[in-house]
Amino acid sequence: MSINFVVPCLLGLEAPIADELRDMGAQNVVAENGRVLFSGDLNILARANINSRFAERVLILVGSFEAHSFEELFQGTRSLAWEEWIGCLDAFPVKGYSIDSDLFSVRDCQSIIKKAVVERLKQKYSVEWFEESGPVYQIQFSVMKNKVSLMIDTSGAGLHKRGYRLSANDAPIKETLAASLCYFSRLRPYHSLYDPMCGSGTILIEGAMMAINRAPGINRNFSAERWENIPRGVWMEERERARDLERRADDFFAYGSDISPQAIELASANACSAGVDDMINLKACALNKFNPSTERGTLICNPPYGERMLDIEQANELYRDMGRVFERRHGWSYSIITPADSFEKEFGRKADKRRKLYNGMIKCQLFMYFK
Repeated sequence: MSINFVVPCLLGLEAPIADELRDMGAQNVVAENGRVLFSGDLNILARANINSRFAERVLILVGSFEAHSFEELFQGTRSLAWEEWIGCLDAFPVKGYSIDSDLFSVRDCQSIIKKAVVERLKQKYSVEWFEESGPVYQIQFSVMKNKVSLMIDTSGAGLHKRGYRLSANDAPIKETLAASLCYFSRLRPYHSLYDPMCGSGTILIEGAMMAINRAPGINRNFSAERWENIPRGVWMEERERARDLERRADDFFAYGSDISPQAIELASANACSAGVDDMINLKACALNKFNPSTERGTLICNPPYGERMLDIEQANELYRDMGRVFERRHGWSYSIITPADSFEKEFGRKADKRRKLYNGMIKCQLFMYFK
């Protein structure tokens, strides 16, 4: 059984998602702006949910078509084989968005799609009313330049919710973005990872999980686990596969510090919840006291900035401090994510490489120094 899937993602993460899906054995992987398409069987459905570090969720692509009118939207939706997934007792709420399209009313699109699915299922199940008391099959739609894509969400809560973050400080970085910073920084199982502004510890935890190849979704549940058309054995098999792929990383260690003792307490609790506390050393320390204990290091940080926590002048002063503290030295790399266009000027030197990323809705750049 070959199923078509869509993985929505933060802009800038399409390439790492495509790479990890290919490594998982997914077929027909194609990266587009803000999403990645692929195909596979039920095992790949479970595998992508359990193992993806960078994706926001995994959606079944039921079908796509062009629609300029509500009648075309209705007929196109009704023509799709919803009964292959949704049973006569299942719940199927609808949500989505419309951008640059003739059908600009999201509420009207939502209502028409729901009505069309009901009409299709009425015909297939010979019933007049659906109580929707069973498992949830969340229908999602996107209408982009009059192209309609209709999907069913298999994940439930977003995949960035690994389950280990008991609490967070102000403006925490998303787990998926934190993992991608480790990926772009080429973090390896034999590296020493540093984050001197670690907040609730997300970058350190994601780096440690990546070092031992622990599946980020191994300890959480997904909406599709409650579906009758996916055998429970598939999920058990894929979790066992994920555990078998874990490895030792005796040479890896992570060091985190933050000026806030409360942040360090949060980071410690989160690292313990993630089961990687034995790989992370944490202490309360101001940035200007940063004093690494290893000859080599991979430093990754998400400093507070104007649109998050500090005003512009405070942020610029912080960048100048970073430029003084993060010395150019052999065996060290620095990756800093920020929306500040003036970062390099304040930091004091040009980045060796830059990459555009989004932190939530904030357009940022990852400034990388490795020479």
